[in-house]
Amino acid sequence: MVQKLDALKESASQTAGPYVHIGLTPNWADIGGVYSEDLGRTMVDPRATGERIVVKGSIFDGSGTPLKDALIEIWQADASGLHNSPLEKRGEADPHFTGWGRQPTDGVSGEYRFETIKPGRVPHKGGRLMAPHITFWIVARGINIGLHTRMYFADEEAANAECPVLARIEHKTRIPTLMARRAEENGSAVYTFDIRLQGEGETIFFDV
Repeated sequence: MVQKLDALKESASQTAGPYVHIGLTPNWADIGGVYSEDLGRTMVDPRATGERIVVKGSIFDGSGTPLKDALIEIWQADASGLHNSPLEKRGEADPHFTGWGRQPTDGVSGEYRFETIKPGRVPHKGGRLMAPHITFWIVARGINIGLHTRMYFADEEAANAECPVLARIEHKTRIPTLMARRAEENGSAVYTFDIRLQGEGETIFFDV
């Protein structure tokens, strides 16, 4: 006798939606009493080593409109190229630097802003050093699966030229979409990294 098999149907997917700020950044959403400070808001304490920088920018949809309800998480190495992770076997990362941050885009301007450390170089598979970079993860209303990209530093020309990840990008004319430009604002180093989801100048996203 053939056994009857009841296959389970796949659950419907949903976009992150505007509620994502309530669950992940409640203080930003004016909901107190959950955390004293939203997780990921502060990455650096005064004892951290390395050059302090600000990373800021906006996320644009295909029409060029800034997203005002996006949420961004970043991961990066410390100034010595070490990650604050149990999987880090090359040495001990700076205990005064988290290596991870989370920020929403501003509800008025659509801009995000991280105060962090300029990262060191990290080896790729095989030992070749990658250029200094920050990994971005983006969710927002209309995005079914979180988007991954990287921010590189335009003023690290030599390291960028040697990076095995950048070398694998087929369309070299799109590499500038991953580059952040440096400027000085009120005595601080500020890197601007705008992310474009579609259309002209679309940012390169990584399938990870």
